[in-house]
Amino acid sequence: AKYDYDFKKSVVEAYQRGEGGYVALARRYGIPADSTVRKWVKIVEKLDFNALNRRKNKQTYSSQFKQDVIHYYLTSGDSYLNVALKYGLPSGNLLQHWHQLFLREGIEGLLPKLKGRPSMTKKKKKQIPKRPLTREQELERENELLRAELAFVKKLRALGMNIPDRLKNEMHESSTNSERSSD
Repeated sequence: AKYDYDFKKSVVEAYQRGEGGYVALARRYGIPADSTVRKWVKIVEKLDFNALNRRKNKQTYSSQFKQDVIHYYLTSGDSYLNVALKYGLPSGNLLQHWHQLFLREGIEGLLPKLKGRPSMTKKKKKQIPKRPLTREQELERENELLRAELAFVKKLRALGMNIPDRLKNEMHESSTNSERSSD
């Protein structure tokens, strides 16, 4: 960890005592970005000082939880940090990562990935080199992804939720790009 708990606590306490704003405190304590100070202050305001402690063990989240958080983020218009605090995530960066995965891979990107080496007890099958996808197969895969995104948007509408402009823009950009690639 770059900053320990006591350091973070002293910075937040200085802010609470009115010793300066985010920028002034970042300079005074040698923190490169004032957004770091802002993040610590918001975490303490929303949770408490204990939330500034680094977690000892890595938390895992179900794919349904990730989908719920992404859904809330897309419909609320809140920042990554505010949504992360609402759902008890350690940082907005984790939510940003999930959002990027969702944009690149759709719902599949939020599913758990198998980690580690395969068991040695199983017989290995001969690895058949992957052949490049044909143009038709590529289009079918892209079509599946677009269907998944459309189903997600329809689900939002069915729930009576507004679709945020940024999601509309992303969908418009992806449809424009697919139209260009088919030309």
